[in-house]
Amino acid sequence: MELDPDEDLDELALSERYGVSRTPVREIIRRLEGEGYVEIRENRGARVAPMNHSTLRNFFLVAPMVYAAIGRLSVQNFKPRQLVDLKDTQERFRTAASSKDAPSMVLENNRFHEIMGEMSGNVYLQPSLSRLLIDHARIGHTFFRPRNEDMEKRLRIAVEHHDAFIAAIAAHDEDAVVDLVFEHWELSRENMQMFIAPQGLKADALVDGPVTLSMEKLS
Repeated sequence: MELDPDEDLDELALSERYGVSRTPVREIIRRLEGEGYVEIRENRGARVAPMNHSTLRNFFLVAPMVYAAIGRLSVQNFKPRQLVDLKDTQERFRTAASSKDAPSMVLENNRFHEIMGEMSGNVYLQPSLSRLLIDHARIGHTFFRPRNEDMEKRLRIAVEHHDAFIAAIAAHDEDAVVDLVFEHWELSRENMQMFIAPQGLKADALVDGPVTLSMEKLS
């Protein structure tokens, strides 16, 4: 969340920053490429994974389907230890929300949904979920920095959704989990759309006043 999409990664600067040689830095970058965090371009080095029209379209198209499948399978396959981990993560998320600690909220929210992916026990869906969560965090990070009462209310609802997920999974209620997935997704989608397509600045109102006044004086 500190580096912007498409930002170049300097191997030498990274090796100096962390006090290691360039070889382990390259190995880490290759691993991050496999996980979807960075992109390696031939003869041009590595960069933070870009976000473009195609990325956003595919994200909004596929995310609900993957989240719903993960939710249903998590009910079928979860282990008691995983449910405990989910509850612990939720408490950390709740604490971060109460203290308005945005970076911690992003991390704990990601971890909450990662655990649901682990609960699903599906080796095909988990990589897709991991890739979705990267862009979910990047697009939706403003959700965790509420600027008005409406956004604060949405954040409180998100915390309540997490509690409801835990209760529904513990009760083995697949339909309730899937219904919650779509409610939770809709909440996230609305906030992400506000970030991607914010209301335009009312520059015309600033310009119209003085211009109109000047024209009246001239006439």
